[in-house]
Amino acid sequence: MSDLIPVRRVDKALVAVARDIRVLTQLEWDPRLHDIFLDAWRRGEPQLPVVSYRNVDYTGPLFALDALVTEADRLDHPLGRFLRQTAESYLTVVRMLDNINTPAMSALSKSIYGSPDDPITGGQGTSSLDAAKYFLSVAGEFYHAHQPLESDFCLSAQSVAAEIKTGLAEVFPDGVIQVQIDKTLAAKAAAGATRIRLRDATCFSEYDHEQLLQHEAFVHSLTALNGRRQPNLSTLGIGAPRTTAAQEGLATFAELVTGAIDIARLERIAMRIVAIDMALGGADFIEIFKYFMNAGQPESESYNSTVRVFRGAPLGGGHAFTKDSVYLRGLLEVHTFFRWALKEQKLTLAQHFFAGRMTLADVIRYEAFFLDGTLAPAAYLPPWMTRTTGLAGYLAFAVFANNIDLSSLYADHEFHALG
Repeated sequence: MSDLIPVRRVDKALVAVARDIRVLTQLEWDPRLHDIFLDAWRRGEPQLPVVSYRNVDYTGPLFALDALVTEADRLDHPLGRFLRQTAESYLTVVRMLDNINTPAMSALSKSIYGSPDDPITGGQGTSSLDAAKYFLSVAGEFYHAHQPLESDFCLSAQSVAAEIKTGLAEVFPDGVIQVQIDKTLAAKAAAGATRIRLRDATCFSEYDHEQLLQHEAFVHSLTALNGRRQPNLSTLGIGAPRTTAAQEGLATFAELVTGAIDIARLERIAMRIVAIDMALGGADFIEIFKYFMNAGQPESESYNSTVRVFRGAPLGGGHAFTKDSVYLRGLLEVHTFFRWALKEQKLTLAQHFFAGRMTLADVIRYEAFFLDGTLAPAAYLPPWMTRTTGLAGYLAFAVFANNIDLSSLYADHEFHALG
């Protein structure tokens, strides 16, 4: 294990630098801008928000990360590749933060998170934007054909927080994860290793509780906590930007496989992707706000959705913060990974996906290190991942059903009905 000493040294240094790099915190807007914008909107005089960000000197982190990229590249161990790629992704995201409110910020965001028109792996040229448009069309047809039977509940952040705390007890010891109410969030919720934040003064639906529990707690928090327990690679606990697509994909897959996702949730994800594409194509903050309003979102939610698109980017059009592009791409790629894992009888490999924050390529590439003990298995697993017979049943059906041609199925049944 002496060959791991240099790996641990670089790993420890990288964690020390990355610990203070808070992307979404740095991109948060002053909550007072919400009322200023909406008051002007209601008067018929909408104006682009005047946003200021906290001034941070990134000279130190840029220098340190650049040196760590070089040092990791020289490591004579396969995990050196992981450390180099992780350091490179942090270097890119710090450069992005160092260019807030400039066109360079948008370009660097795309290099980290991708764009709506990027192809989905294995999707035969299908992009996240194509998937978004498909889900929006399905949602539109559903709403046109059906009046949802569920009542419209408006649950407070406080009541949802109480329910999440109850759900946490199924996996984590008491006090491991705190649930807090935050007035400044653009997203409805955000999660770190030991804290889940919910946006205050927000209307949560009856689906939101389970979605947040599965997505935020049982993926984002869980993988961060497992990563922190790694004996040789604690960078698995810090959530490098390069892992964002896999993390959000896994978290959204968790919603899907537990039945926590609904058509409204898919619609919101899809609208954000379309909005990012519109912004990159030239739409400004007001035009994107109108897009969300015209899609049926309330004023306050439309504002928050628009803020997500423009965090850190110029508001006049042609630029965007593209992080939300990863959700559908990540979901489809993770779904494919789990189906592959079942087919290849590697569901144990899928369990390793929860051992820290990593990409799909990392899980496959470093399988041998889980087998020899260099990397520790996941200490915590979401309930659905511990009930592998149920997961296997879902995946087996998905693998087979994926081969059925829907148009042929309809034609066959129509023929028999006529006969």
